[in-house]
Parts: sequence; C-alpha cells; structure tokens
Amino acid sequence: MSAQPKLPTGSAHALKDHTLVPYAPQPGVIYDKRPAKRPDGRPAPGLFNAWIVLDNPTQFNSYTTDMVKAVIRAFRDASVSREVVAVVFTGTGDKAFCTGGNTKEYAEYYAGNPQEYRQYMRLFNDMVSAILGCDKPVICRVNGMRIGGGQEIGMACDFTVAQDLARFGQAGPKHGSAAIGGATDFLPLMIGCEKAMESGTLCEPWSAHKAYRLGMISDIAPALKVDGKYAPNPLVWTDRYLDEWGRILHGEPKTGEALAEAKRTLARGTVDLSALDERVDALCAKLMLTFPECLTKSFEELRKPKLESWNRNKEDARAWLALNMMAEARTGFRAFNEGPKDDREIDFVDLRQRLAAGAGWTERMIEELIPKAGGKR
Repeated sequence: MSAQPKLPTGSAHALKDHTLVPYAPQPGVIYDKRPAKRPDGRPAPGLFNAWIVLDNPTQFNSYTTDMVKAVIRAFRDASVSREVVAVVFTGTGDKAFCTGGNTKEYAEYYAGNPQEYRQYMRLFNDMVSAILGCDKPVICRVNGMRIGGGQEIGMACDFTVAQDLARFGQAGPKHGSAAIGGATDFLPLMIGCEKAMESGTLCEPWSAHKAYRLGMISDIAPALKVDGKYAPNPLVWTDRYLDEWGRILHGEPKTGEALAEAKRTLARGTVDLSALDERVDALCAKLMLTFPECLTKSFEELRKPKLESWNRNKEDARAWLALNMMAEARTGFRAFNEGPKDDREIDFVDLRQRLAAGAGWTERMIEELIPKAGGKR
C-alpha cells in the first residue's frame, strides 16, 4: 500500500470549499485536527480526527453563548472536511466534559429576559442539530462530569467513551429548568421510559458503570491509578451485587463504611486519562476501516429516532424555556450563581407552600427564596 494518500485528478486547489463560514479560533473552544491512526498505531498520512474541545475548566466546561457558536462552526467544518475520519467531542481536564449552559451568564444576563434567552436557545438547538447532522461519526469522550445540557449534547453524539470516575445526569428540576434540550427526546430511546423518568426528574447523577449497564454509553476506560496501577472507581459497586431486596447495585454508590474506605482510596490515587485516549483512538481506527459513504448513510439511518423526536419538539421546548426565564429559571439560576458554595438550591418546600397559598412570582419572593450566606434567606 502507498504511504501517501492519492490525490484526485487535477490540482488539489481546484476542490470546492463547502464551509459556510471558515473556522477561526474562539476562546473557550479548541478545534484541533489530530493525525488518524490505524489499529496498530501507525499514522495514516493525510487523514485526521477532528477534536472539538470545550475549554472552560474553571467553570466545569460549561458553554457560554460565544462557545455555542464556536461549537456549531467547528462541527460544520469537521463535517465537510474531506480528510476528517471522525469527530471527538470532549472537554479540558479530568473534572468535567460539560455541565451545561454557563449559569453565571444565565443568572446575570438571561434571567428575566425571555426574549434574549429565546435567541440563545436558537443557538443551542443549532448546536444539537450540528452534532446530529454531522457527516462524520461523533464520539463523546467523557473526561469527567456530563451533567445537564452537557448530558444532552453528549447524548446527541453517536458513541460515548467515558473515564471510570465520570458521572452522568440531569439538573433541570433542581435548578429551575426542564431537560427538554434533548434529554426528554433521547433518554427514552436509549434506556427506556422508566429509567428516563428517573434520570430526567430526580436529578440524581449516575456513575459511568450504571450508565454503561443501562445502555447509555458504549465503553468505560479506567482512570484512577493507586500505587501506580489502575483501580476501578472505589465510590461505586463495580461488580454485580444484590442488596437485601434483590436490587442490582452494579454502578450504584457505596454507603457507610464502604464509602468511607472508598474516599480514602480515592484520596491516595491520581487520575490518568491515557487509557481513555487509547479507547477513543481504537474506536476511531475501527471507523476508519469502512467505506466512508456507506458509513455516513448508516449513521444517518441509525440517528433517525433521535432526529425525529428532536425535530418534533425542539421549537416548542425553546419557547417554553424562554418564558420560564421569568419565573422558576430566573430563581433557580440565580440561586445557583449567588448562593453559598454548599447551598445553591432554593427551599422547595417553602416555594410550594407559597404557591399553594396563591403567591405570585414577585421580585420580593424570588429574593426571599435565594439562599444567603449563613443560611439566611
């Protein structure tokens, strides 16, 4: 086999440019074309995997308005790039892939401005559609938490490969929103209606092992090294255990003394994502060994259940989320942004009691619901 790719007949400069807007570097998003590798690790000259990296680690890679626009442009570029085999969508560091929209921006700009948030949600919807419509397979490399809107853009991807310590879940009803940016479309398809209901309403994060067991993700890579060797996530049951009621504990959090011991083990270890990168590279290599157009058509067909549900609901969801910025979202996002580090949720019982008594969403009520330092509201 030739070591160099064969160029089409005529000058390469004669090829048409199908990009809508040429990609330019943007703060908060890294777009990097990395050399593609064969399954044996040898490079494949002239071929690349496009890495789209959310780069806002101090805010757990939450996306700002400008970051959303950059992600859309990056996916568009990767989709039409002839030399790109696959797209790897990930985040900087080992704490989070993405925790959703930037709550500081939400609280300080969009709260109370439904007309502005409606335009923002147009961009968010376009980001999800850019992932679902990419002409290349999309792998979500989960380097840490995948929560809220981060979970939704992750589920829009074709594959998920996660590090062992990652957590997955929704946050909407705890922080003034609803998981209608994709989760309510994708979760029932991926894990069934009952488990989708659990994830979308209770907002309790799941371990990578539970997500894998339920079929939400494709693969898990070890990440925690203790005494120089990989060790499974000590915080959860990583084998199939049954409790006294016969419920499966595989992937569920440990409690009591088992949890205390797990925390001691975690404190002794360090996080190493090299195994995660190996799994991602291996998957990209497998995808490369296919007919490209047949692969694209296969993805187009397999994405149809997600797309049909997403396209049916996204505009109604956008309108509701915008209007909700006048009430619950306005309160929840401000509480998360302004509340003490250990108290970022409102008193839900107090809220329900007020509403049951006929209270309206006044500025005074919102201020009284937001947690304050010292536990005062």
